[in-house]
Amino acid sequence: MKKLRLGSSDLEVSEISLGCMRMSSLSKKDAAYVVENALDLGVDFFDHADIYGAGESEEVFAQAIDMNPSIRKKIFLQSKCGIRKGFFDFSKDHIISSVEGNLNRLNTDYLDVLLLHRPDALMEPEEVAEAFTKLKAEGKVRYFGVSNQNPYQMELLSKYLEDDLIVNQMQLSLLHTPMIDAGLNVNMGNESGIDRDNGILEYCRLNNITVQAWSPFQYGLIKGPFIDNSDFPEVNAKLTEFAEKKGVTNSAIAIAWILRHPANIQPVVGTMNPERLQHIEKATNVALTREEWYELYRAAGNVLP
Repeated sequence: MKKLRLGSSDLEVSEISLGCMRMSSLSKKDAAYVVENALDLGVDFFDHADIYGAGESEEVFAQAIDMNPSIRKKIFLQSKCGIRKGFFDFSKDHIISSVEGNLNRLNTDYLDVLLLHRPDALMEPEEVAEAFTKLKAEGKVRYFGVSNQNPYQMELLSKYLEDDLIVNQMQLSLLHTPMIDAGLNVNMGNESGIDRDNGILEYCRLNNITVQAWSPFQYGLIKGPFIDNSDFPEVNAKLTEFAEKKGVTNSAIAIAWILRHPANIQPVVGTMNPERLQHIEKATNVALTREEWYELYRAAGNVLP
């Protein structure tokens, strides 16, 4: 497994992250197999959130690997907070109490990365900064980031922070490409020319912030997978063509398409199927040409200007 550096941090982590949202549905034995398989493949970065399984996913993860100091040194843990039932909450008290919950459930003394989970319209950046400063001073969080935020939201927050944000987790897949579409359709009057993210991809590249791609196999807002979906024959035909050509699976090609982007994007894959992760991991050794990348982009239904 190839490595990448997260933003401006000193964290050298696996190029692919394992998202643990669905881990709460597994037995301790099955969860242990999932994590052990990931580590055997070189996947050492695990993405959590306090809302995944209402916290149970973090508990199952910690129990599955029998969390202890020797194991903790081998892995990188990221979790998220800020989503509550019916609203978002980036208050200082909630962030701090959420991290305490993360640490207790994960049976660890610290998180490598904490992300604010989606934007909070009522965010007081000074409060967030106070929470981050306290958590870092106490050794409970090493680095911080956000998810689904645009450049001005990040700029507003960064104005008050002592340290750089190192991650922005955004939805990206072959069937969900608004970050890319807008950049290709500048000054165009078509649907693809609408800039929904305010140039977030370019902003993150300019500011050395790692974009993490969530739901890399989904279309729409988690409507379902597009891989082997009969509703998307053209992109699946092209995925199959390249998979056969390069000796990997369709899923590996879909991830290789994300990895080919020069922004050094880190896909967060949520599979709890060890065999499927073994197939996906091969994406790190697949080299797509510029022509192949654009062929897949067009096959997904995109029209170049």
